[in-house]
Amino acid sequence: MNRNEILKLDNQFCFAVYAFSREMTRLYRPVLDKLGLTYTQYIVLLVLWEQDVITVKELGSRLYLDSGTLTPLLKKLEGMELLRRNRDPRDERNVIIRLTEQGLTLKEQAYEVPERVFCQVGMAPEEVVSLKKRITELLEQVHQIKQEE
Repeated sequence: MNRNEILKLDNQFCFAVYAFSREMTRLYRPVLDKLGLTYTQYIVLLVLWEQDVITVKELGSRLYLDSGTLTPLLKKLEGMELLRRNRDPRDERNVIIRLTEQGLTLKEQAYEVPERVFCQVGMAPEEVVSLKKRITELLEQVHQIKQEE
């Protein structure tokens, strides 16, 4: 690639990833609207459906989000009665998150979300798994670089 091509937007890997992420989130929107959730609320619930009792710090680590982003999100989900936040009695600095019965029940409705979204994309399941694996590897490499700074 010559010098003039390097700074063209269409040649930027980071822009392709950014734009793809935004477009994927848009595909999720109508499906998640039926559940009354935003994409970010949905991914918080995905973690909680895997591990019902978790600290804010652990949740932030799983989602690559800081507490400044998570706190208002968790307050909103708590207001929707999908989860509860409580101080850890063993260490008041930690906030423990637990799903409510309503949050657990919502999981049943959410099973259709991935299938409905990926049917629109038209990729074979094997392609999705392979692409997700490679993106996760890249995410881990970038995160490692960030940790070393």
